[in-house]
Amino acid sequence: MTEKIRIGLIGAGRMGATFAHHLAFTVTECDFAAVADPNPDAAGQVAARYGASAHYADYRALLDRADIQAVVIASPTHTHSEVIQAAAAAGKHIFSEKPLALTLAACDTAIAAAERANVKLQLGFMRRFDSAYVAAKQQIDSGEIGTVAMLKFVGRDPSRPALEFARRANSGGLIMDLAIHDFDLARWLTGSEVERVYSEGACLVFPELKEVGDIDNAVVTLKFANGAVGSVDASRNAVYGYDVRAEIIGSKGSLMIGKFQQTPLWVMTPNRVAHDTVPFFMERFADAYAAEIRDFIRCIVEDKPPSVSGLDGRAATVIGLAATRSLDESRPVALSEITSKP
Repeated sequence: MTEKIRIGLIGAGRMGATFAHHLAFTVTECDFAAVADPNPDAAGQVAARYGASAHYADYRALLDRADIQAVVIASPTHTHSEVIQAAAAAGKHIFSEKPLALTLAACDTAIAAAERANVKLQLGFMRRFDSAYVAAKQQIDSGEIGTVAMLKFVGRDPSRPALEFARRANSGGLIMDLAIHDFDLARWLTGSEVERVYSEGACLVFPELKEVGDIDNAVVTLKFANGAVGSVDASRNAVYGYDVRAEIIGSKGSLMIGKFQQTPLWVMTPNRVAHDTVPFFMERFADAYAAEIRDFIRCIVEDKPPSVSGLDGRAATVIGLAATRSLDESRPVALSEITSKP
């Protein structure tokens, strides 16, 4: 690709800074033009650090710029649908961090807005662009491990998030915020839809999470339309480091995905063997974050459908909503209770 796409960033928090780094330093196919955030200090700091020529307190001012062709949305979760609709109305191609929205109605409104404006809408499920998951998908599709029978996902953060973020109205809670990556991977790796979920969870380590209606540990079981079964283990208290792995069990073999160790060094002394661990998601998935933005730009330049569509985002939200209802009501929940109508 020789054409550079001029991109604006909406959101200058932790995820915004992660995307800003890649827009500025890693993805040479784009021009990082501006950043917007209601916190003007945060917007100014990200702009200065990553070389954006302008920053705004109101994202609509960024959208008003005719020279900006696309936006990366890293605003708070509960604002995604609203910002997507505004960006679509402004004629901008859209890359949005997950989840698409916290309700099905908001998902549908966002998708409809992008379709009406004829702009690209891609969701930020970066694990689809991680080399290990990509290789696993290729092995599954080639039949190397036969028919997929069972999937096991591990997703564990090393610490709890800020309480205001953990509040369900803001992030959707542990299941919607953290396990949604695995819900998306489950569909993508198997090529099958999830039909039923059952969740168990509790607040066992951080009692303060109860105050905002969240939990710190959960297990979600999945039943797929093709008969396969799966489980997702989500935790906020992996004190040893960031731990994201998966195991795919097939009729002719199995796949182990992910890594526990950051630096390829083992320290071996009498009665002790030690190594470091992955610090957090920015380090583990740095290449994947860059790859998904490159893919988004390629879809714009080559006028191709997004690799991870709004409907993919909607489908993951449906699973998250069903799993959260299962947690609340202590029973299995069929996705048809939420709705599977596209």
